[in-house]
Amino acid sequence: MSLNERRRAIYHLLDNRSPADAMAAYYAYYHDDGRTTLRPYPSNAARAQGYVSLSRTGIDLFRPLVNMRLPIADLEKSADIIYDGIDSGMAVFVNAPATYLPLLQAFFETHTEENLHLYVLDDEQFEPIINVLVTQDIAPNNLPRFLVRDRDNDVIAASATLNWQSPDFAEIGVTTRPGYRRRGFGRSVVAAMVNHLLQSGRRPLYVVTANNEASQQLAERIGFKDSGIREVMIQGVLRPRP
Repeated sequence: MSLNERRRAIYHLLDNRSPADAMAAYYAYYHDDGRTTLRPYPSNAARAQGYVSLSRTGIDLFRPLVNMRLPIADLEKSADIIYDGIDSGMAVFVNAPATYLPLLQAFFETHTEENLHLYVLDDEQFEPIINVLVTQDIAPNNLPRFLVRDRDNDVIAASATLNWQSPDFAEIGVTTRPGYRRRGFGRSVVAAMVNHLLQSGRRPLYVVTANNEASQQLAERIGFKDSGIREVMIQGVLRPRP
């Protein structure tokens, strides 16, 4: 099957309009074809029962980012999908719904686990912030970036980047350099990115770890609301099949 045929086979498993499926849909449908391996299950079915995608990203040079959709009520079939899509012993990052975590812990030797909260912008709560220090350029991943630069010290004090963007959604990441926090720089660059995304017709998303209260507060001040959607990100190695 061609990549487009494989994409059609999993189309019913993802909702392009849902924030819960936005990241998985990006890597299944829109990520660079040359850096995407999509494995529906069964492999030759016109309508798949699940899938695994492996994407080469800027996260790591050697370990792919894995997304998946599984019939988790059926443990054996879920195992078939995982082992059909990933080689035993392969080191990977896995992003998946939080409900998958017990299954992932059973099949992967996990090195790190992060519990993630997905925030979605409430348009009515968003007010643009005008900060003349904020400028726009292109990030190393060739997507837009907004930043505040300390020209005296030749460092980037704060930047808002995009982890990915699809035609409908985009996920914002923010970094503020130590020594430049509590000056409103992080909030200013994220607000500039939000405004840019709204003008392009995309819905901004913001993902934060469960214990990062400062980042959660930044998001809420700009107008993001906790969607209640929970995800996990693990680093691990797929164990041999039991």
